[in-house]
Amino acid sequence: MTARSLRIGLIPGDGIGREVIPAGKKILESLPSSLGLNFSFVDLDAGYDCFKRTGAALPDKTVEILQKECDGALFGAVSSPTTKVANYSSPIVAMRKRLGLYANVRPCKTVLSPAFPSPTKTPIDLVIVRENTEDLYVKEERTYPDPSGDGGQIAEAIKRISSKASWRIADIAGQIALRRHKMRIASGSEVSHTKSPMVTITHKSNVLSQTDGLFRSTAREALSQPQFSSLKVEEQIVDSMVYKLFLQPEYYDVIVAPNLYGDLLSDGSAALVGSLGLVPSANVGEGIVIGEPCHGSAPDIEGKGIANPIATIRSVGVMLEFMDLPEAAEAIYKAVDASLMEGKLVTPDLGGQATTEEVTNDIIKRF
Repeated sequence: MTARSLRIGLIPGDGIGREVIPAGKKILESLPSSLGLNFSFVDLDAGYDCFKRTGAALPDKTVEILQKECDGALFGAVSSPTTKVANYSSPIVAMRKRLGLYANVRPCKTVLSPAFPSPTKTPIDLVIVRENTEDLYVKEERTYPDPSGDGGQIAEAIKRISSKASWRIADIAGQIALRRHKMRIASGSEVSHTKSPMVTITHKSNVLSQTDGLFRSTAREALSQPQFSSLKVEEQIVDSMVYKLFLQPEYYDVIVAPNLYGDLLSDGSAALVGSLGLVPSANVGEGIVIGEPCHGSAPDIEGKGIANPIATIRSVGVMLEFMDLPEAAEAIYKAVDASLMEGKLVTPDLGGQATTEEVTNDIIKRF
């Protein structure tokens, strides 16, 4: 079998990103040869430290190489200045815009481990799919004097929802649900026999009948395509979704939402897992996917070699899924789960004493 050659951009960013991205690279280099994959890597610059050195948080060269050379990429973490800094803006937000990364995909999964208590009574395995390009995050705001003349001000923000973006995000949510179901069956998971693929559309159309109404109706239409005939499609008003997500998270499979609701739900769902050091994500566009752990730059532990690499390692798996490599992704997920279930080597955020390197090597030995 001829090996498939893939080029991966490595963007450590700031803080512990410089410690966990090398762990992700090591995972890719250590995947079983039977998968027939050959990876090459290119180191790329971005982040607040990059801004302080060069005046650009996201250099044009980084974007150019991602566009022209890379099949995928891994982004570590970014520091946020505590006060406003002139000309600085988040590189990951800029990257989403410049590379057309229209979907933020965040899996949330718990594994029962003797090393730390699970926040939920029943193991969960769900994915939140967040539309990445519009809603209130178009950042079109204005502040003007209150016309009543009382000396106050009024601030307004545009909430933009398009049928194009709504269709696109619902379509990829449906694809994710079908792929997850196939992967559960291929892995022999007991859940595959009891859990049908399902997408839950989240909105607030009972109040925002135009914007969220368009998202709801377009998502419904997209998910009624013939290829999704085996999907169960439900919907939840966002406030009810928050309540049910925390009350019965094990019920859900794939949740799709506009940008703001997806942001809130995905951050909240991280609490169901137990540590941000376990939560992966990916930003997905046409022809490019960037895996990104959900934790921050963690300056308090930077340089100590104890950052949890699992969020990054799982992000490698998510990246590979969107590169149409489900077998490689599943190999990573199984190795991570096995390490956690044994529970002998966990980092301090989970109550252990293991180092980043020890956890990474423990996962690799399980391939």
